[in-house]
Amino acid sequence: MTGCNLGFINPLSVLENPGTMAGDFYSRNFEKKAVPGRIILNLGPQHPSTHGVLRVLCELDGEYVARCEPVLGYLHRMHEKMGEVKTPWQFLPNLGRIDYLHPLAWNWAFVGAAEKLAGLTVPPRAEWLRLIGCELNRVGSHLLWWGAFVMDLGGFTPILYAFEEREKINDILQIITGSRLTMSNFRFGGVCADGDSRFFRLIQEFIPYLRERLKMYKGLVTDNVILRRRLEGIGPIDVDMCQRYGATGPILRAAGSPRDTRQDYPYGVYDQVDFPIPTGPVNDSFGRYLVRLVEIETSLSIVEQALKAIPEGPIMMEKAPKVTWKLPAGESYMAVEGARGQICVHLVSDGGQTPYRVKLRAPGFSNLSLFAEAAQGTILADAIAILGSLDLVIPEVDR
Repeated sequence: MTGCNLGFINPLSVLENPGTMAGDFYSRNFEKKAVPGRIILNLGPQHPSTHGVLRVLCELDGEYVARCEPVLGYLHRMHEKMGEVKTPWQFLPNLGRIDYLHPLAWNWAFVGAAEKLAGLTVPPRAEWLRLIGCELNRVGSHLLWWGAFVMDLGGFTPILYAFEEREKINDILQIITGSRLTMSNFRFGGVCADGDSRFFRLIQEFIPYLRERLKMYKGLVTDNVILRRRLEGIGPIDVDMCQRYGATGPILRAAGSPRDTRQDYPYGVYDQVDFPIPTGPVNDSFGRYLVRLVEIETSLSIVEQALKAIPEGPIMMEKAPKVTWKLPAGESYMAVEGARGQICVHLVSDGGQTPYRVKLRAPGFSNLSLFAEAAQGTILADAIAILGSLDLVIPEVDR
């Protein structure tokens, strides 16, 4: 059964064109190290549990994962290179296509790096609108992860609830972004649209609504004995493993480390809101599940504070950069907290029309890197649960 594939690959095409299959180099080298008699199994690159075009090569000893290796490159779009051949204005829409579940965090990282480099000052109202949009976007990302994760484990109903709540969030964010997926309302020096009375009314109605739904989620899913037995004690990831692979975000916080970029290195107006950093209480797949659900409540609390604190005023700075704007020579670095962990943009400019270098740090890449170690020795079904608990968005991992 060597080469058995759970994805939707036509085996005849592989036989007719040996060596042309994407990732064939990895297959040959992976199989060379395999113990005779063990099964080499492909998860992906189209398998639903991989949440995108990810391929995971697995060596199975019976039903146990003896060794596995993620294979990337099926979705690589050269975002960094595009950032170096486009002007900052032209590259801005790309950021919403790196992580389509939390695009506003990527917006903030790139725009913030450019603003640091150019010394731009963002009006207070624009800063609060950025925070509100980013936190609602984080809630939507966590909700979609929640539904998809439970579906990985065999429960279909929750994803229907998740999309119902997420559509309400998209109704709100569409008012200020004009989009429902690849959002991009950040601008150099502010935001492109102000929130109207309907925008703020929908937020005020949504917060208590979702809090009630979270109670229902607890009874339907969180306290469900089947889910708990699928997750408790599965895939423990401690702080040491996170540090070795550079994992951040909910994975690191579930391991017990209270690290959050919004408090460690405050940006925007995050230093003007008060919120706890949820950690633990356990570092297994169930712990990562719990942390993200608590983070939904945390984001709702942050948005509530923002609604009370947002001032009147302009949403763009005076003499905001025009389309022909060039970044001054120098370099800057901006880190923000995305739904999957720390997002970083390193921007280098020589004063030309386009940046000299754009380096994008995607948290999903580091988070995926620890999967091979975390899944080793588990049964295949548990490996899928571990993979889902990492909350991977492959366009971000591959970039």
